[in-house]
Amino acid sequence: MLKVGVIGGGSISQFHITPYILHKQVELIALCDQNEQRLTECGHQYGVTHLYSNYKELLANKDVDAVSICTWNNTHAEIAIAAMEAGKHVLVEKPLCMTVEEALAVEAAAEKSGKVLLVGFVRRHGDNTNLLKEFIDQDYLGEIYYAKASCLRRLGNPGGWFSDKSKSGGGALMDLGVHMIDICWYMMGKPRPISVSGNTYSKLGNRSNIKNLSFYKAADYDSSLNNVEDLANALIRFENGASLAVDVSFTLQAKEDQLSVKLYGNKGGAEIEPELVIVTEQNDTILNILPQVDNKSFDFAGSFTNEINHFVECCLEGKSPVAPVEDGVEVMKMLNAIYESAQTGKEVYL
Repeated sequence: MLKVGVIGGGSISQFHITPYILHKQVELIALCDQNEQRLTECGHQYGVTHLYSNYKELLANKDVDAVSICTWNNTHAEIAIAAMEAGKHVLVEKPLCMTVEEALAVEAAAEKSGKVLLVGFVRRHGDNTNLLKEFIDQDYLGEIYYAKASCLRRLGNPGGWFSDKSKSGGGALMDLGVHMIDICWYMMGKPRPISVSGNTYSKLGNRSNIKNLSFYKAADYDSSLNNVEDLANALIRFENGASLAVDVSFTLQAKEDQLSVKLYGNKGGAEIEPELVIVTEQNDTILNILPQVDNKSFDFAGSFTNEINHFVECCLEGKSPVAPVEDGVEVMKMLNAIYESAQTGKEVYL
């Protein structure tokens, strides 16, 4: 049995807690949250009696084998390093941290500890992703030389800590862009990034004035606090000549929300958002292939279950992580370079 503690009791934690509880080889024995009322409620809801308001006290519990870190971005590195130093395996929510320096420190701690560190790039664990990855690994798309991803919300700034740069590290790019960049980079074979040109915009705020349309709001939502970007876009160039274009927004004067992930190779192309499609050419004819599967689009809860199950396998069976710490470092380099490029107005070389 793997004995697990979850640090952070916000909305994302439920997608860790539920799969842990359902897993036959896991015992959820500890929870931690600074909000004591929420901590007590979570403990009662999930039948957990070891409750801590300080993560260091949880890590001191020698019965805990592994932890999920579901806290603000600015605490990821600190808690991950402390957890590995305490001999725990770690699943840390995306992004790995807030700076490249922090990412390298986490990587060093992981190497020193010999413990599992899985970065929470949950889209890597989607059923549609895994199916397409099989086709890519069998060279159906050939050389993937271009990818394009968009996650545009017209009204979707969660506010709260998401809008507080000191806690989040950024806005749409850190929350949404991390997913879009990572899934494309992963499917492209993780080529080494060499340069980044990016832009960020803070034009619309959280648009709390909008009537008649609802959107997700963080538990600590405060309409007066917003110092992160609304929109970010970037072009990333890789050592192998491939390139990735990405744009993401918390809020935008757009007709509707948009989510798309597209990959283009010299033998074929593919889309995994909004649904899985494979494009190929046979008999001098272009074919759009629609795989006959249960989940053609990204299944949020199901992908988290896949991620948790994979983490447990890594901890108990020594399986190699699908999203290891070094991948978190590379994605952090790209994210930070986009912000640097936007600030300086120049292309940034990695």
